[in-house]
Amino acid sequence: MSEHKLTLLTVSSLEKIFPDEPFHPQTAYTGASCLLNERFSFQTAYYWEGPLTFHARVVVSGSLAGAVTVRQVGLAPSELPIFPDGDNFLLRNTPGLYPDPLYPGTEDITLLPGQWRSLWITVPAECSLPAGSYELTVSILGEDGTVLGSCGFHLERLNARLPEQTLIHTEWFHTDCIADWYKIPVFSEEYWELTFQYMEAAARYGVNMILTPLFTPPLDTEPGGERTTVQLIDVYRDENGYTFSFEKLERWLALCERCHIRYLEFSHLFTQWGAGHAPKIMAMEGSPLQKDGCSTSRTGFPASEKGCLKQIFGWDTDAASDAYREFLEAFLPCLMDFIRSHQLQERCYFHVSDEPNKEHIPAYLYAKSLLESQIDGLPIMDALSDYEFYEQGLVGIPVCSNNHIEPFLAHQVPGLWTYYCCGQYREVANRFFCMPSQRNRILGIQLYKFQMQGFLQWGFNFWNTMLSRRSINPYCVTDAGCAFPSGDAFLVYPGEDGPVASLRAEVLMEGLQDMRALQLLEQLTDRESVLRMLEDGLETPVSFSKYPHEAAWLLSLREKCNREINRVINGK
Repeated sequence: MSEHKLTLLTVSSLEKIFPDEPFHPQTAYTGASCLLNERFSFQTAYYWEGPLTFHARVVVSGSLAGAVTVRQVGLAPSELPIFPDGDNFLLRNTPGLYPDPLYPGTEDITLLPGQWRSLWITVPAECSLPAGSYELTVSILGEDGTVLGSCGFHLERLNARLPEQTLIHTEWFHTDCIADWYKIPVFSEEYWELTFQYMEAAARYGVNMILTPLFTPPLDTEPGGERTTVQLIDVYRDENGYTFSFEKLERWLALCERCHIRYLEFSHLFTQWGAGHAPKIMAMEGSPLQKDGCSTSRTGFPASEKGCLKQIFGWDTDAASDAYREFLEAFLPCLMDFIRSHQLQERCYFHVSDEPNKEHIPAYLYAKSLLESQIDGLPIMDALSDYEFYEQGLVGIPVCSNNHIEPFLAHQVPGLWTYYCCGQYREVANRFFCMPSQRNRILGIQLYKFQMQGFLQWGFNFWNTMLSRRSINPYCVTDAGCAFPSGDAFLVYPGEDGPVASLRAEVLMEGLQDMRALQLLEQLTDRESVLRMLEDGLETPVSFSKYPHEAAWLLSLREKCNREINRVINGK
């Protein structure tokens, strides 16, 4: 008899399967239900006891086979998985290899002896299969075509659809990192095509607001340093003042429309953490006429009548200077004309500066007042985690960290947003490599219960070290140069021809779909009934810091929600 053996089993998307330890599923998972327009994923975990096998392949069969995509769950290194004082709701706290990137292609996989690995199987939201019961068999074949192992999964597609996402969701979108990684000129055709692909990927994972670089965003930049220029607004300066071209912003808006991204989040008009300086702003000296003699490959600017591109504002510009005030007083009315002409008044948000503290208040209030004087009541949103500052009227729309949000909830602040980043690593939801996936997905339940208007995270694709001192290879460096726990700085990896997703992005989207499913059930019944179902049997009500830690609870809650939706809509 052959001593070769392949163990193959279906498990939920909430499992993280490590190659260097025995795998024991948190809960059995051989079937589930989903709604018709829902993105649904599960995994197939496998363990090979046999020789190193280079050319195995995956085959799917059954009534669901034509609808699924299958990806390999790859491994990514982490030197800094968590800060030393992290809590215990972690899978591990040691450096090493963690499951994260999802690689397409399963025609030629390697079976590594003595290692657990997994496949990620997804039914996309666009799936056109009608309501009904479907089966899928996943098989792994050896080099000679012999079936080494198989496992099955049952999916019930229910006759109901998730409502449109009402939560406003932004993951800061760093186009300079795209240009830097692919080594392409900003605003070249390759740049626009890749920007579209990454924007489309962001939308696939629930992003409906995009960070829009009117000027190069002054985010995570070392004082005195700079990031690659990605300024959408062409600025011209002559003796008569400033002239602005919005052609690139027009093209950016067209990309947003193609990707069904509704909201524009204009990049910060003052530097981060204090509003002390102007962002980097480039301008052409002269009027906007096409002339020979200036290189445009890096900036995308046409030549001007008199000279070439140069920086006119930046770290050496006091934010309260007359020169910068005069610039904004010239620019913002033109931007408002663009907004009105495109009927974007309900879709645009502005920023001043992140997380002002006590010493920043005078500078922040000056900057906010200047901005408010020009934008005709359009909303300003900024990260703000000190409730006293909100009481003082510092920020109209506070984006509060999820570990400081309780006072804002207690005072029923209207239109409240929340965020997490590297600082939210004790008790609350987050998406670091080392955290169990239910700690990522629980966010959707919390967003529903507390009726958040928006969610912000700073790193869709930040492929730099801290303060953008240098670019990194995100397949090798996942912690911004041992600065932020792995998983904080990006949700996608750069593939050869576009983005490579992560399992964290998929699980985050599952949380957002949980939120929408609960909203649908609320529309069909009432809010009190949904909250009662959500917290049935819990000793402690769900909060941002207290919630069930078990994957089985989340999976069971979602199935319970689906059954109730099906009962009300279809009488089943």
